[in-house]
Amino acid sequence: MTQYSVKKTSSARLPTRHGEFIATVYVDETGYEHMALSQRKENTDQAMLVRLHSECLTGDVLGSRRCDCGEQLDMALGHIAAEGNGVLLYLRQEGRGIGLANKIKAYELQDEGMDTVEANEHLGFPADARDYQVAADMLKLEGIQSVRLMTNNPRKVAALEKFDIQVLQRLEIIAPHEPEREGYLSTKVNKLGHMFTPK
Repeated sequence: MTQYSVKKTSSARLPTRHGEFIATVYVDETGYEHMALSQRKENTDQAMLVRLHSECLTGDVLGSRRCDCGEQLDMALGHIAAEGNGVLLYLRQEGRGIGLANKIKAYELQDEGMDTVEANEHLGFPADARDYQVAADMLKLEGIQSVRLMTNNPRKVAALEKFDIQVLQRLEIIAPHEPEREGYLSTKVNKLGHMFTPK
């Protein structure tokens, strides 16, 4: 019997300004709760449109201009709604996996001149501490084996393929330009290998 790193706990309709999704909560082995927001078309053989979105309280909820997370979340839900066939995984991996308190400490270091990678490493963390096995297992439990992935991060492609999720296409997801995050985006490209053409 296949062992998964998450288990499904609950599922219900979630009406949003992008339309109605099915919200399904999965709990991982450490007790963190992650959510899949999905829309499905019947009788389609097209690979599922997917976004892996790591939790970002400051960007997703508070509208921070230090990052592009909130805009990417909104855009991804809009793309899924437009197609009517996709899933967004909302993963509890705040601050690239270092947590909220440490993310704010990293912001303080960035205000003193470090970039995002330097700040994380100064605090004793890797540049990106996220693990995508949970995401891959959520997709499998959603019945998804092949995807068109909305991401600028090639590491997400490699991570899903490592866990036997086939990535048929990588789709850029680019937020509008904001001067506050020029350095943040530059670091993503130059130090983390992100691939996108800025607007």
